Amino acid sequence: MSDLYREILVKRATPAADRIKQGGLIGLTVVCLAGSLLFMPLLPAGIVLAVVTFFLFPRFDLEYEYLYVNGDIDVDKIMSKQKRKHCASYSLENLEVMAPTGSHALDSCKNSAGIQVRDFTSLQPGTPSYTLVFNREGRKELVKLELDETVVQDMRRMAPRKVFTD
Repeated sequence: MSDLYREILVKRATPAADRIKQGGLIGLTVVCLAGSLLFMPLLPAGIVLAVVTFFLFPRFDLEYEYLYVNGDIDVDKIMSKQKRKHCASYSLENLEVMAPTGSHALDSCKNSAGIQVRDFTSLQPGTPSYTLVFNREGRKELVKLELDETVVQDMRRMAPRKVFTD
């Protein structure tokens, strides 16, 4: 039996909403600190905003690392290339269907009530991604990943009736 170990690193593009949040945090901090020169009670608010900005900014620079080992996928979130947080683990045993995002093979899962959607992609338009539907503890979870062809072919070899490549 051949074992497959694969690491895939995906840099997430910063959405426009996050850029607006960054600019708002910086702008508000600067206004409070500059305003404290004229009106002293703004100084504590400016200091608090500076600390909040310092701790929130790393969360805007995201990368996702997928670790695929023989049908098991682990997803980690890397913030500012410094801090790593484990997001999720998935097993091929719990997979219901896998297909390219937007495929008709996923139509039966799109209208399900109470389905949780998790997007671990780069958010770059035109980048091919796959949607995986897992049944975890009685509830469905829809996961979007940017997998390479080697991983897709290995998953198809292990679960040919569940994996579609359209």
